[in-house]
Order: sequence, then C-alpha cells, then structure tokens
Amino acid sequence: MKKKRIVIALGHEALGSTLPEQQKAAARTAKAVADFIREDYQVVITHSNGPQVGMIHTAMNEFCRLYPEYTATPTSVCSAMSQGYIGYDLQNAIRTELLNRGIYKTVSTVLTQVVVDPYDEAFYHPAKVIGRVMTKEEAEEEEKKGNHVTEVEGGYRRIVASPKPMDIVEIDAISALSDADQVVIACGGGGIPVLAQNNRLQGASAVIEKDLAAGKLAELLDADMLVILTSVDKVCLNYGKEDEVKLDTLSLADAKKYLAAGEFGEGTMAPKIEAAIDFIGESAIRSVLVTKLNKEAGEITGGMGTLIKK
Repeated sequence: MKKKRIVIALGHEALGSTLPEQQKAAARTAKAVADFIREDYQVVITHSNGPQVGMIHTAMNEFCRLYPEYTATPTSVCSAMSQGYIGYDLQNAIRTELLNRGIYKTVSTVLTQVVVDPYDEAFYHPAKVIGRVMTKEEAEEEEKKGNHVTEVEGGYRRIVASPKPMDIVEIDAISALSDADQVVIACGGGGIPVLAQNNRLQGASAVIEKDLAAGKLAELLDADMLVILTSVDKVCLNYGKEDEVKLDTLSLADAKKYLAAGEFGEGTMAPKIEAAIDFIGESAIRSVLVTKLNKEAGEITGGMGTLIKK
C-alpha cells in the first residue's frame, strides 16, 4: 500500500530567530515531524527564513561597506545561504530525534530553486521589505544601483518583488528522495527565485512567499496533505476583533469567498489560504491543516487548527 505523503511548512514560530533560538526550536519541531514519520507518512518539509535571511543580507551589506573591494551579495545568494544555514540545524535535529526513537532514515536538505515569471506584476510593484535600516544617503546609493527603497521608522529599507512560484527546478530530485522514503527539506524560505533564460537560470532580486512555495511543492509532489504551522491556533474571521470567530473547518468554496472579500491579512493568513486553494484545486482527497505547534510538548496538538478541504 502506498504511503501517504505530507508536506509540512514551518513558520517563524517553529524556527526562532537567533542561532541558539533556532537550534532549540529545531529540536522541538523535530518531535512533531518524527510523530508523522512514526505514523508512516512520507514527509517533506519546507520552512520560512525571514529573520535568518535578513540577518545574512545585513551582514553581507555591512561586509561590503567595510570592504568596498568586494562585490555586493545578491538577494538570491542570501536566500541560498539561509537554506543551508536552516537546513543544517533542521536535518540534524530531525535525524537525532528519529535515532532516539529507533527510526533509521536519511534526512537531506535540497538547495532549491523556484522559477518565477519575469513579467509577474509583482516586479512592477515591489513591496517586500528586506535588509537593515539605511540612512538617506545609503538609500540614494541603493537607488542608483537600480534597487527600490521605502521610508520606514528610523530611515529607509530596501524593498523587492514577491512573485508567485511557477515551477520548482529540483522537483525530480525531491520526489525521488521522497519515493525512497527519505525525509526531505526543500524550498526553504520560498526557494531561491530564478528566471529561466534558455538553459541558464538567473537569480532574481525577489523573495517568494514561503506559503505559496509550500503549496506549489505539495502540488508538484502530489501530496495528500499540506500542514502549515503558524503563530495562531486556527484560521479566524474578524481576526483580532470582538466578534472574532475561530474556524475548525473551512470549505474550499468558503475559503475562496473569504479571500476575495479581504477577510485574511495580506502577508499573514492570506498567502496560507491562497496556497491551500491552489494545492487542493479540484481534488476531493487533498486537504490543508493550518495550525500552531505546541512548543511545550513539541507536537501538533489534536483539536487545534483549521482543516481546509473541498
């Protein structure tokens, strides 16, 4: 009998920010991942990289400021570095947890490139804030390089596009590893955004929304379920208001209706619902669970979360 395949998307809450936080968080998260493996799921993991890629981007910019003879580090390279940095901690934490349970599986991180459309509307309206706070003079220098900046509290920060994922370059390798019943970490931070130019892949100055990349990964792997771990217990209507309603279940039709009505926050819950809609599609089998990791127990607590299905 074919095993069920599950894609688990780890949010910031499941990873932490600093190196010590990340290592502790990865150990807790590994327990939840191991629970699914113990239940005989084929598990593929993706994750956010917000604080981590920002740290790398800031460090590389500061290095180039101190040593002008070195060239600047592109956003796509910073994304690649964050995949390795986070994947290293995650794969070792999961390996340790599995061995402690007597489960012997290889855990691999795949450096993953995600193809985006060069004509995506997002490139004409960049809005994703990255990097450190800059002075006006530094911001003007960034603009001279062709980069976009926006004014924020205390100064200026760079902004980049957030295009939709079109395809995953390494999907065959990810699928082969999963078919071999290995644990795979892929598409970290939404993947490294690239533009296809004949036989060459060119890194794009962009950041892909990690939830949309998780949905595309689950879709291309023909997964049975997508689990999105976030900072809230359930999907809510009227979030943060007196008449807030927590949803135990959400139909695909209602998800589309509420999304179109602007019920979900941009950059927070909206991408998760959009990913769920894209992944489920016309399938009567696929489902999405949006939930929160129980930090104390290191598990996905029963009864928590919102189940989305057709």
